[in-house]
Amino acid sequence: MSSLVGTATLAAQKFIDLITLKACREPKEAPLTPEDIVGVLEGRGWEAEIVKAADMEGMIDICPKGILKCVDGRGSDNEAMAGPKMAGGIYAIAHNRHTTSIEGLQAITKEVAAKGHVPSVHGDHSSDMMGCGFFKLWLTGRFDDMGYPRPEFDADQGAKAVKEAGGFIEMHHGSHEEKVVLINLVENKTLEPQEDDQRFIVDGWAAGKFDLDVPNFLVAAAATVEMLGGPKKAKIIVA
Repeated sequence: MSSLVGTATLAAQKFIDLITLKACREPKEAPLTPEDIVGVLEGRGWEAEIVKAADMEGMIDICPKGILKCVDGRGSDNEAMAGPKMAGGIYAIAHNRHTTSIEGLQAITKEVAAKGHVPSVHGDHSSDMMGCGFFKLWLTGRFDDMGYPRPEFDADQGAKAVKEAGGFIEMHHGSHEEKVVLINLVENKTLEPQEDDQRFIVDGWAAGKFDLDVPNFLVAAAATVEMLGGPKKAKIIVA
């Protein structure tokens, strides 16, 4: 476990170094480019390439009835897949903002709904609400060395709070067999999970919609894939 945490910490430092270098050569607040993301991932030992949305089969428009869901590529009891994808669903927003209270989580649930999406978190068939790998990593301190405080609630309490605030609870089934991580930068577009051809889907553009720290958002997503033993292979999707 310690080696994995160390890997995540090193990865975060590499991203910090990248941003520092950009600040020295570009105007302040210069946005990350797809090339930056490729460089960081390759520095972590990933294979990464930039692809055009037109060349990606299955790109769809965001639908307000689609849930803002986890990047998990497994099968699901949910059919409303046309919402943004973030690690852990709305837990990604709480994690990025260092929001650790039930009250803060419920406020985020309502915020997501107000911005036109169906808020959600998930569990799975074998571990109930602890079936979300991202939340389990957060709860058990695997992000501690990256500066993220742990949530003050457990998985069942978090799910209950989200549901009470108007959110949706999704349940996944089957084993993780994701082959690639798709990082989508095309605003208001997404892809749907395919149970028989699994991939992690990260809608990077959605981080901006919720005013998140985008580098930290992407670091956390990549570190999650690494700590869960997922594929270190990514496609960055651009318009």
